[in-house]
Amino acid sequence: MKIAVRYYSRSGNTKAVAEAIAKAAGVEAVPVDRNEAPIKEPVDVLFIGGALYAYGIDANLKDYLGTLKKEDVKKAVVFSTSWLSKHAIGLIKNGLTDAGIPVVEEFFYVRGKPGEDKLKDAAEFARKFL
Repeated sequence: MKIAVRYYSRSGNTKAVAEAIAKAAGVEAVPVDRNEAPIKEPVDVLFIGGALYAYGIDANLKDYLGTLKKEDVKKAVVFSTSWLSKHAIGLIKNGLTDAGIPVVEEFFYVRGKPGEDKLKDAAEFARKFL
């Protein structure tokens, strides 16, 4: 099974969750604004995450969602962190759906800074889809 983990993080909170998911999946978590971020070979599962910034997702993540192709992603799993709300989950899911990519209903969310217990939960969440 081919897995990819992509994310955008300003504060490091989403990065921490992405890295916990990636470790459980045995892959690297890659920020969407890095050269390695594009999906070059089809994946079975794309874990993708971001946070809410001023009532929207960051432009880097929004732009990245626009580059994804349904033939390259069998299904997507969304995760997010924020201090305010889970609204980023819906925005990311909408971007994936607009690209024709199937999105699993279940998602992972952490309010605030993820502690060790939440990072363990993130890894356990990821294992459900591996």
